[in-house]
Amino acid sequence: MRIAVLLKDRCQPKRCNIECIKFCPRVRSGDETIVVGPDTKPIISEELCVGCGICINKCPFDAIRIIGLPKELEGELVQQYGVNGFQLYRLPVPREGDVIGILGPNGIGKTTAIRILSGEEIPNMGNLEEEATWDHVLDKYAGTEMVNYLQKVSQGDIRTAMKPQYVDMLPKVHTGKVSELLKKVDDSGRLDEVSQELFIEHCMDRELGKLSGGELQRVAIAATFLKDADIYFFDEPSSYLDIYQRLNVAKAIQTLAKKSQVMVIEHDLAVLDFLADNVYLMYGMEGTFGVVAHPRTVRSAINTYLDGYLKEENIRVRTKAIKFETKAPREDWTAPDLVTFDSLKKKFESFEMETEPGTIKAGEVVGIVGSNATGKTTFVKMLANEIQPDSGAVETEVKVSYKPQYIEPDFDGSVRILLLSQIGKAMESGFFKAEVAAPLNLEPLMDRMVDSISGGELQRVAIALALGREADIYLIDEPSAYLDSNQRMEAARTIRRVMEKSGKSGMIVDHDVYFIDMVADSIMVFDGEPSVKGHGAGPFGMRVGMNQFLKDVNITFRRDTDTNRPRINKDGSRLDREQKSAGEYYYSG
Repeated sequence: MRIAVLLKDRCQPKRCNIECIKFCPRVRSGDETIVVGPDTKPIISEELCVGCGICINKCPFDAIRIIGLPKELEGELVQQYGVNGFQLYRLPVPREGDVIGILGPNGIGKTTAIRILSGEEIPNMGNLEEEATWDHVLDKYAGTEMVNYLQKVSQGDIRTAMKPQYVDMLPKVHTGKVSELLKKVDDSGRLDEVSQELFIEHCMDRELGKLSGGELQRVAIAATFLKDADIYFFDEPSSYLDIYQRLNVAKAIQTLAKKSQVMVIEHDLAVLDFLADNVYLMYGMEGTFGVVAHPRTVRSAINTYLDGYLKEENIRVRTKAIKFETKAPREDWTAPDLVTFDSLKKKFESFEMETEPGTIKAGEVVGIVGSNATGKTTFVKMLANEIQPDSGAVETEVKVSYKPQYIEPDFDGSVRILLLSQIGKAMESGFFKAEVAAPLNLEPLMDRMVDSISGGELQRVAIALALGREADIYLIDEPSAYLDSNQRMEAARTIRRVMEKSGKSGMIVDHDVYFIDMVADSIMVFDGEPSVKGHGAGPFGMRVGMNQFLKDVNITFRRDTDTNRPRINKDGSRLDREQKSAGEYYYSG
């Protein structure tokens, strides 16, 4: 089974010689395998295409995909966006009483799937000749467990509530105060209860446009909770949230699932593991096709995802398995000190922070964890010499490379020109190409304009820029933001590998525990009252630092016996009680 997809945002027929048509052997023999469409862009016949791959290699903009799919997927097409457009195969199935998770890379149809299940989109089942109708859908699913659910959706007999993926768009859709928005959607009369549960009482009288990303996320989740629905969809509910807030939201979603159906798309694997009962893995190619695999228990799904081989489907989605390694205790290190800092203090109009004195060793990677708005970014900026402390000093003469938390795409030009202008020399090195550009998959982005790429793509470029600069210490603030699970793991491995092979040091601020576990040798812990007062301490060895951090969060981790990945213990479980009693909140081995 073969599909042909044209990435129309990349195809630029005015800037090429239509190489896809000129070099196609079937066209040269007289067949119309590829023709120019009404929009001047090529149309590829899947029936006539022999899959030689010449058009893929000749296209100067990497805009063509010819994919061979398993024969088992014949007849499973759910949605196709036009001729040579993106294709989605199969749908996840909601279940009563369970939190159903969806896990997979960006751009392979996860959001499309829940839009269909929520009734926002009628799938065309691959029929591009007729207008999509629910009658066609119900005929397709007749006799399956999905038909009753889809029947209710088509008749409007099932009430749905969806938390959208991009909460930063909320102020553009709704204006006014938070309380006004939430009162409009409060079908259950639980506004006070939900606002307390999600800690947004302080936001109620504020304008939506003046909220932080984390506050917007919690308001969007609250708005979803307040609707009286039969099924709730949450698209990436942990984005912008710290670990405390992520677990709090996860517990609230689990409570919701006891009375309604719940489906969640989530990229934080630790949170997904804690939150979901069963998970549908999705595989495919970004912008090309997506396939919903058969459901698995959450542990099996995440372990399969990390391994990269879907045994039941006989599909390999990753060339190498992602592994979690235990690290030697920091006390064993004999490296010289690279950066020493005093007790640093900084006071702003409504926030003040203080850190205890500490030292960063040459070659050490320090993870920085803690609640939002407790001073993590302020501390990193002081090390980067972007903010001066009110008291205390940073003793270092080293070169610093800094990736900020918020990235603004304000460069007028392509990704290639941006990289050449800032790290041109590094770009030509074999080390950068092999250890940074390849794992971060930068090549498809090179000729795209910086102001047109997505948040996740921009994040990968920013990480590459930071790692490409000549420096002694790399300060990287929230590198996992906007990245899907696979990209997060690759980014963590990339940062770790660059530090190990170059012998340089790093400080990484992030809320994803898997990311920190993969990248860090030691930990700095920030606590305090968010937006009021923050306190930082460390670096500590991983075990000491994570124990201190997780004790504040009141959760315990164990190691998975197969993959060695961290897993959150169920609150009150035997392991949870034993570890808390022993003061061992985090197991590093």
